[in-house]
Amino acid sequence: MGSLVHVKEATIVTPSEPTPTRVLSLSALDSQLFLRFTIEYLLVYKAHPGLDPRATTARVKAALAKALVPYYPLAGRVRAKPDGGSGTGLEVVCRAQGVLFIEAASDHTVNEFEKAPRFVTQWRKLLSFQVADVLKGAPPLVVQLTWLKDGNAALGVGINHCLCDGVGSAEFLNSFAELASTSQNKFAEFKFKPKPVWDRHLLNPAPSKLSRNNNNSYNNNSLSHPEFNRVPDLCGFLARFSNERLVPTSFIFNKANLHELKKVAFSTSRLSESNYTSFEVLSAHIWRSWARALNLPSNQIVKLLFSINVRDRVKPSLPSGYYGNGFVLGCAQSSVKELTEKGLWYATMLVKRAKERVDSEFVKSVVESVSQSRACPDSVGVLILSQWSRLGLEKVDLGMGKPVHVGPICCDRYCLLLPVFNQTDAVKAMVAVPTTAAQRYEHLVRSFCS
Repeated sequence: MGSLVHVKEATIVTPSEPTPTRVLSLSALDSQLFLRFTIEYLLVYKAHPGLDPRATTARVKAALAKALVPYYPLAGRVRAKPDGGSGTGLEVVCRAQGVLFIEAASDHTVNEFEKAPRFVTQWRKLLSFQVADVLKGAPPLVVQLTWLKDGNAALGVGINHCLCDGVGSAEFLNSFAELASTSQNKFAEFKFKPKPVWDRHLLNPAPSKLSRNNNNSYNNNSLSHPEFNRVPDLCGFLARFSNERLVPTSFIFNKANLHELKKVAFSTSRLSESNYTSFEVLSAHIWRSWARALNLPSNQIVKLLFSINVRDRVKPSLPSGYYGNGFVLGCAQSSVKELTEKGLWYATMLVKRAKERVDSEFVKSVVESVSQSRACPDSVGVLILSQWSRLGLEKVDLGMGKPVHVGPICCDRYCLLLPVFNQTDAVKAMVAVPTTAAQRYEHLVRSFCS
């Protein structure tokens, strides 16, 4: 049973000033098949004593309407391009159709969010409107402000991934929140920093590349893109994740834990490969723990897919304020046998090398691949990991202070690295694993031996 959430109001919020009426094309990266879903954030706040819920709700709605002026495509509607072509391109129809704002009340309390949810959908109703198909006319942005039983608050946000990536959506949320906490006399003169930039053409293939649509360029290209290659399912991997109940897990890695993981990776690493980041060792450790806990066949190929921000990796760099999808997938790949037997240094090295491959030419190659052949990652043997701890979500202050919890609405099979309240050097890892693997995964992820 999920907790009770009562919707008090659901209303459409439109931009507070006139905005352009136009149809804007989304980029090749925006239009990828695997991004046609909603990013769902959950931010939980401890309210100040004496906070007026009615006034706060009014401020949040006014801030949302104001933020939608420069971010007016978020008030549009995403659709497939009607011109035929390859059938993969998307566009957004901008007519100030508006976004959905919901105010609700719940019997949740703030302390419940200190641990992982008991089941995947326990917090589902904190974003009550769920979009099944992002191309069927739903608002690209849904915001729900829920007042908790103890007087605190939760902000649920659903944002169409075709329009924004993590970096872009966090920039929007920070601007929106800053507006909500801005005094009335400064509200009208508010300056958006960074100023939102559309410019989606910057991540489209060159016209000369598109003309090769019917030759073998993608087939050759795919050899250098393991993230798009399929691997055999030797163990009923997909059926297991579909049929078994998934158990949410949560573990905080503090500065000492991360240092210990680096020491383990360094101790067996070759000298030339020993400059590892916290992300590299932590993602490698989680990947190995996950693969070992699932008890997969030794010859099963497994992958770790993770997002890599390319804003400063492409040449020229993307402009500040670019809020579209400015990332590609890094891919570390190994047999289960090598991943589990070779130690943490090996997995860490695979993650590091996957990051190093991503340069401007790599990004161009991905853009061509997804434009020409509907290239899309497969799910067999795959753990997807996303680093929300570096997006700035922990700074989204609606006037109630910084959020005491940042995470997803639903803790699912995708692993998320999350910020930890008042611990800038710590990271919380949340992922749901099959019931039969949950106990072993929790034991392994807490163990820092090689």
